Amino acid sequence: MVKWRIERGVKDQGRELVNGLHEVIDETQLNIFDSEQLELLLSGTTEIDMNDWQSNTEYKGGYNAEHVCILWFWDIVHEINNAERLKLLQFVTGTSSIPHEGFKALRGSNGPRKFTIEKWGQRECLPRAHTCFNRLDLPPYPSQQIMKAKLLMAINETSAYGIE
Repeated sequence: MVKWRIERGVKDQGRELVNGLHEVIDETQLNIFDSEQLELLLSGTTEIDMNDWQSNTEYKGGYNAEHVCILWFWDIVHEINNAERLKLLQFVTGTSSIPHEGFKALRGSNGPRKFTIEKWGQRECLPRAHTCFNRLDLPPYPSQQIMKAKLLMAINETSAYGIE
Protein backbone atom coordinates (compact mmCIF):
# COMPACT_ATOMS: atom_id res chain seq x y z
CA MET A 1 0.00 0.00 0.00
CA VAL A 2 2.80 2.46 0.93
CA LYS A 3 4.74 1.62 -2.22
CA TRP A 4 1.63 2.20 -4.34
CA ARG A 5 1.00 5.58 -2.71
CA ILE A 6 4.60 6.68 -3.21
CA GLU A 7 5.13 5.35 -6.73
CA ARG A 8 1.75 5.17 -8.40
CA GLY A 9 -0.34 7.51 -6.28
CA VAL A 10 1.26 10.55 -7.90
CA LYS A 11 2.14 9.02 -11.26
CA ASP A 12 -0.36 11.12 -13.23
CA GLN A 13 0.65 14.32 -11.47
CA GLY A 14 4.33 13.56 -11.99
CA ARG A 15 3.79 12.89 -15.69
CA GLU A 16 1.92 16.20 -16.09
CA LEU A 17 4.67 18.06 -14.23
CA VAL A 18 7.31 16.61 -16.57
CA ASN A 19 5.17 17.41 -19.64
CA GLY A 20 4.79 21.00 -18.43
CA LEU A 21 8.52 21.30 -17.82
CA HIS A 22 9.20 20.01 -21.35
CA GLU A 23 6.92 22.72 -22.75
CA VAL A 24 9.23 25.33 -21.24
CA ILE A 25 12.61 23.60 -21.54
CA ASP A 26 13.46 21.24 -24.38
CA GLU A 27 14.08 17.70 -23.13
CA THR A 28 17.50 17.51 -24.83
CA GLN A 29 18.64 20.65 -23.00
CA LEU A 30 17.26 19.35 -19.74
CA ASN A 31 19.26 16.12 -20.02
CA ILE A 32 22.60 17.93 -19.70
CA PHE A 33 21.88 18.78 -16.05
CA ASP A 34 22.12 16.44 -13.11
CA SER A 35 19.58 16.81 -10.30
CA GLU A 36 21.80 19.12 -8.21
CA GLN A 37 22.49 21.45 -11.13
CA LEU A 38 18.79 21.59 -12.02
CA GLU A 39 17.88 22.36 -8.41
CA LEU A 40 20.44 25.19 -8.37
CA LEU A 41 19.00 26.68 -11.57
CA LEU A 42 15.41 26.43 -10.37
CA SER A 43 15.79 27.18 -6.66
CA GLY A 44 19.07 29.03 -6.28
CA THR A 45 21.64 28.42 -3.58
CA THR A 46 21.60 28.64 0.19
CA GLU A 47 25.32 29.40 0.45
CA ILE A 48 25.65 33.11 1.07
CA ASP A 49 28.58 35.05 -0.38
CA MET A 50 28.84 38.01 1.98
CA ASN A 51 30.93 40.12 -0.41
CA ASP A 52 28.33 39.61 -3.15
CA TRP A 53 25.51 40.51 -0.75
CA GLN A 54 27.18 43.71 0.47
CA SER A 55 28.22 44.88 -3.00
CA ASN A 56 24.67 44.35 -4.31
CA THR A 57 22.86 46.23 -1.54
CA GLU A 58 21.36 49.69 -1.89
CA TYR A 59 20.79 52.20 0.91
CA LYS A 60 18.03 54.77 1.29
CA GLY A 61 16.59 57.31 3.69
CA GLY A 62 19.92 58.70 4.84
CA TYR A 63 21.83 55.43 5.10
CA ASN A 64 24.95 54.74 3.03
CA ALA A 65 27.63 52.06 3.09
CA GLU A 66 29.69 54.05 5.63
CA HIS A 67 26.87 54.94 8.04
CA VAL A 68 27.55 53.55 11.54
CA CYS A 69 24.24 51.65 11.60
CA ILE A 70 25.06 49.97 8.29
CA LEU A 71 28.54 49.03 9.53
CA TRP A 72 26.89 47.50 12.62
CA PHE A 73 24.35 45.70 10.44
CA TRP A 74 27.05 44.02 8.33
CA ASP A 75 29.11 43.18 11.44
CA ILE A 76 26.02 41.43 12.84
CA VAL A 77 25.32 39.59 9.59
CA HIS A 78 28.94 38.40 9.44
CA GLU A 79 28.69 37.31 13.09
CA ILE A 80 25.50 35.22 12.83
CA ASN A 81 25.49 31.72 11.38
CA ASN A 82 24.30 30.81 7.87
CA ALA A 83 20.91 29.56 9.12
CA GLU A 84 20.22 32.96 10.71
CA ARG A 85 21.41 34.73 7.55
CA LEU A 86 18.93 32.67 5.55
CA LYS A 87 16.18 33.66 8.01
CA LEU A 88 17.14 37.30 7.51
CA LEU A 89 17.05 36.83 3.76
CA GLN A 90 13.64 35.13 4.05
CA PHE A 91 12.38 37.96 6.27
CA VAL A 92 13.40 40.66 3.79
CA THR A 93 12.92 38.98 0.40
CA GLY A 94 10.37 36.25 1.03
CA THR A 95 12.81 33.54 -0.07
CA SER A 96 15.61 31.74 1.73
CA SER A 97 17.70 31.10 -1.36
CA ILE A 98 19.83 33.25 -3.63
CA PRO A 99 19.59 33.11 -7.43
CA HIS A 100 22.45 31.12 -8.93
CA GLU A 101 23.70 34.38 -10.51
CA GLY A 102 24.03 35.91 -7.05
CA PHE A 103 22.47 38.87 -5.27
CA LYS A 104 22.56 41.03 -8.40
CA ALA A 105 19.79 38.80 -9.79
CA LEU A 106 17.36 39.23 -6.86
CA ARG A 107 13.86 39.93 -8.08
CA GLY A 108 11.01 41.83 -6.51
CA SER A 109 7.36 41.97 -7.50
CA ASN A 110 8.11 44.17 -10.54
CA GLY A 111 11.30 42.56 -11.81
CA PRO A 112 14.94 42.99 -10.75
CA ARG A 113 15.19 44.60 -7.32
CA LYS A 114 18.34 44.79 -5.19
CA PHE A 115 18.44 44.09 -1.48
CA THR A 116 17.79 47.49 0.11
CA ILE A 117 18.21 48.88 3.62
CA GLU A 118 16.25 52.02 4.41
CA LYS A 119 16.47 54.22 7.49
CA TRP A 120 13.05 54.14 9.11
CA GLY A 121 11.35 54.22 12.48
CA GLN A 122 12.19 54.94 16.07
CA ARG A 123 14.73 53.18 18.29
CA GLU A 124 11.95 51.24 20.06
CA CYS A 125 10.67 49.68 16.82
CA LEU A 126 11.63 46.32 15.40
CA PRO A 127 13.01 46.25 11.88
CA ARG A 128 10.31 45.64 9.28
CA ALA A 129 10.47 44.21 5.80
CA HIS A 130 8.78 44.76 2.47
CA THR A 131 9.26 41.45 0.65
CA CYS A 132 7.84 42.74 -2.65
CA PHE A 133 10.67 45.28 -2.75
CA ASN A 134 13.46 43.29 -1.00
CA ARG A 135 13.63 46.15 1.48
CA LEU A 136 14.58 46.15 5.16
CA ASP A 137 13.40 49.17 7.13
CA LEU A 138 16.06 49.51 9.82
CA PRO A 139 15.68 52.02 12.67
CA PRO A 140 18.78 53.99 13.73
CA TYR A 141 19.52 52.05 16.91
CA PRO A 142 21.84 53.64 19.51
CA SER A 143 24.11 50.56 19.75
CA GLN A 144 25.13 47.44 17.88
CA GLN A 145 23.91 45.25 20.76
CA ILE A 146 20.41 46.72 20.59
CA MET A 147 20.38 46.40 16.80
CA LYS A 148 21.38 42.73 17.01
CA ALA A 149 18.72 41.95 19.63
CA LYS A 150 15.99 43.71 17.62
CA LEU A 151 17.09 42.16 14.33
CA LEU A 152 17.20 38.63 15.76
CA MET A 153 13.81 39.13 17.39
CA ALA A 154 12.36 40.28 14.08
CA ILE A 155 13.69 37.35 12.05
CA ASN A 156 13.03 34.66 14.66
CA GLU A 157 9.73 35.73 16.19
CA THR A 158 7.75 37.02 13.24
CA SER A 159 6.08 35.07 10.50
CA ALA A 160 3.04 37.07 9.45
CA TYR A 161 2.37 39.54 6.69
CA GLY A 162 0.58 42.77 7.40
CA ILE A 163 -1.12 45.43 5.37
CA GLU A 164 -0.40 49.08 6.08
